[in-house]
Amino acid sequence: MTRHITPPPPPPRMFVRVARIAGWNAALALAGLALIAIAGEACLRAASPSFESAAPSRFVAGVGVLFEPHSEVRHTNGLDFWTIQRANSLGFLDREPPDPARAAASCHVAVFGDSFVAAREVAIADKLHVRLEALAAREAPELDVTASAWAYPGTAQAGQLPYYDEYARRLRPNLVVQVFVRNDLDGNSAALQALSWGWDPGRTPHAFPERGADGSVRLRPPHPDYAANALPWFGALEPSGGWRGRAARALTERSLLARWLDAKRRALFPEPAFPPLAERAAALAARPGYGWIAGGWDPAASEGFALLRSEEPPPVFAEALAFAEWALAAFRDRADRDGAALAVLSAHVTGPASSRWNEILGGMAGPLGVPVIHQHDWIASRGGEPRAAQWPHDAHWTPQGHQWAAEAILDWLRRHPEVCED
Repeated sequence: MTRHITPPPPPPRMFVRVARIAGWNAALALAGLALIAIAGEACLRAASPSFESAAPSRFVAGVGVLFEPHSEVRHTNGLDFWTIQRANSLGFLDREPPDPARAAASCHVAVFGDSFVAAREVAIADKLHVRLEALAAREAPELDVTASAWAYPGTAQAGQLPYYDEYARRLRPNLVVQVFVRNDLDGNSAALQALSWGWDPGRTPHAFPERGADGSVRLRPPHPDYAANALPWFGALEPSGGWRGRAARALTERSLLARWLDAKRRALFPEPAFPPLAERAAALAARPGYGWIAGGWDPAASEGFALLRSEEPPPVFAEALAFAEWALAAFRDRADRDGAALAVLSAHVTGPASSRWNEILGGMAGPLGVPVIHQHDWIASRGGEPRAAQWPHDAHWTPQGHQWAAEAILDWLRRHPEVCED
């Protein structure tokens, strides 16, 4: 028996017409987006330097990781700055160190810090210490100020002590300036930095304080094999994101427009600095001798290291604060021994959290007799806008931020001219 299958009726002409128009409109929209993308890519390539950030480094025994001497250091956030600098012969992003005889004969200011002082975001001529030297020559030539900077990104006060011992001390500085930023509050703790960067707490690329069995604190030197002994998340500050994450990274590596859009997205919708913090804390606490780091706080509920919001910090953060104070005292002792003054520059430039920040910083510096120069207060006294001190999409200083920091230090020096006297 033959079966006849009746074909479906043809779609109404109106439906076909609408579908055809929709298809053409979609094709035209895609073509328009492609043209916009091509034009945007072309404009960005014409207007923006096209390069990848690069920071060649080397390990210096007893000192830690520094930039490769004379290497080209390139840095950008894809939105605000595109800088190319060359490290000096010692591996710092500065001019060549001054002649020791000239430095000793002048009022020499040695500035120590992390990425704020290393300042990959601005030209060397725009950095705090260079601005200070030029400003003093113009406005206070009687002080005869010279200046140098000793800094590397990711370090804190303890990690900078070898910079003084190995390099800056020979310049016989009159004033040692320690630039304090928020992350210095946990940056002196090898355990907390292990959560951030994946270093083995006992084998780190910079010097860190450690507490002995008798409770005393000593400076543990950096370890040359820190990378070989790293924790599983070493160098992995962001989750992989699966195939979508890999595809996005591949696209941003090849397209300036994609890189710009991704940078803008990150600026508008910031991601947690260290997403798998709870997992990392649990993994580190499981290691022999590190179980104590998990006590008294909930990494899963923590927005980064919110130490400024804690009146009674958990043990691991209390230890970090104690180490920060120990490192500041170590700088004070070195300065006293060598006949130099020590001052702290507070780099906290934006408002509401200042009271708690000032309380913590003053609580460390005050008992040690170390004066604190508040950059935020200086900006306010000049009628400046604190936000102008930082990049729109990056917390580091703009050239204006460096200028205000230099002005604040020079103002302090002019009010304490005895510091520049032999």
